[in-house]
Amino acid sequence: MINIKSDSRKVKEGDIFIALRGISSDGHDYIEKAINNGAKKIIVEEDNDYDIDTLVVPNTREYLNNYLKEHYAKYFDDMTIIGITGTNGKTTTAFLTYEALNHLGYKCAYIGTVGFYQDKKVCDLPNTCPDICDMFELIIDSYEKGYKYIVLEASSQGIAYGRLENIVFDYAVFTNLTMDHLDYHITMENYALAKQQLFKQLKKDGLGIVNGDDNYSIYYKIGKYITYGFNDNDYKITDYKLDCSGIEFTINNNYVIKSTLLGKYNIYNLLTVYILLSKMGVSYEDIYNTIIKLEAPNGRMEIIKYNTNNIIIDYAHTPDAMENIFNAIKDIDYNKLYVVFGCTGSRDRKKRPIMTNMSLSLADFTFITSDDLHEEPFEQIIEDMLQGVTKDNYIVIQDRSIAIKRAIDRLDSNDMLLILGKGHEEFIIIKDGNIPHNDKKCVEEIINETVNN
Repeated sequence: MINIKSDSRKVKEGDIFIALRGISSDGHDYIEKAINNGAKKIIVEEDNDYDIDTLVVPNTREYLNNYLKEHYAKYFDDMTIIGITGTNGKTTTAFLTYEALNHLGYKCAYIGTVGFYQDKKVCDLPNTCPDICDMFELIIDSYEKGYKYIVLEASSQGIAYGRLENIVFDYAVFTNLTMDHLDYHITMENYALAKQQLFKQLKKDGLGIVNGDDNYSIYYKIGKYITYGFNDNDYKITDYKLDCSGIEFTINNNYVIKSTLLGKYNIYNLLTVYILLSKMGVSYEDIYNTIIKLEAPNGRMEIIKYNTNNIIIDYAHTPDAMENIFNAIKDIDYNKLYVVFGCTGSRDRKKRPIMTNMSLSLADFTFITSDDLHEEPFEQIIEDMLQGVTKDNYIVIQDRSIAIKRAIDRLDSNDMLLILGKGHEEFIIIKDGNIPHNDKKCVEEIINETVNN
């Protein structure tokens, strides 16, 4: 296991603590805490006569990168590491790939939004990409337990913060790029360039797998790559069918794939799985028989039956992802459509009215509620969401659990309820901490109370 830590809270007796300077914090401010937690040595840029073994270096981040490369780069030669990046689809694609490889007998681990998995879930993670020391520790732990395949999600901010430095990839996948994280990246070009770094970390014989239909695909067509999608690509969808039982599509007029997943957007996700497995030498027959068994991760188009009604929980929190969900349910028969959603605070404000108008236009009624507020007042988020709104088929209910209950109470016969934005998450982030909340658990509790009463 790795005994060097950049997070003082994770330091244990005998560990080395390295003080990294970040964008919003400085590890030098937490040296005393690391020492109190049992650090045997510290690596710093400034020596303040600490009563412990101290190494002073010009740049701690450069030192850490060299340390990790020297001690752990050898592991990557004996592993197949798949990095998946994109605004939408990366969690589903990564998790489906992880599931598929394990179905086929490959010992594969997963690191991403829904946690850290080996044969089963090991733990939750604080970010899609953990800090660089934790990332290496998860990879090395997996290797030492016999997991020679790793599928990990590469977020743009994780890449920008250097959490994937010195990790080299066998495959880099680009799913798509739509409006998100512009509070941090400012422009779409900056956002695209941040994700491009993943493709620059491919091994010499590594392969880029690029959604050629996406307007930003040009940023990822570097080195050795292939493209996929509905247009003129190396792997082209030449036919497809969608209905309430799932999807069926044909690749290059030759290979048919079937799945119980719903929605056209999942064709992209499954096509990526097909390509990865094919490039690894898996036969078409085995790929077909594997994909038909796959299930989406928790909180991704997850359907709960309630009498004759369908309640769908999904992580969709961008205009593009929300549009994909609306398109996906077109093939499901229902009477009325209800939506529960909110917008994230302290994040890109431009997408808020876009998402609100989409919901009010396509749904019979919308329950506007809270998502992660972070540092921003709920009232400011709502003001942005309702900017330019002319329809009145909505109500604002700040408490997300109450909003969900009110929506479920509206369901009559063969209605549809979409609960969007939180997906698998277990809490709502506010300024003063976290409020425990999970959309699926909330729905199940409400339904159980209704049935028992």
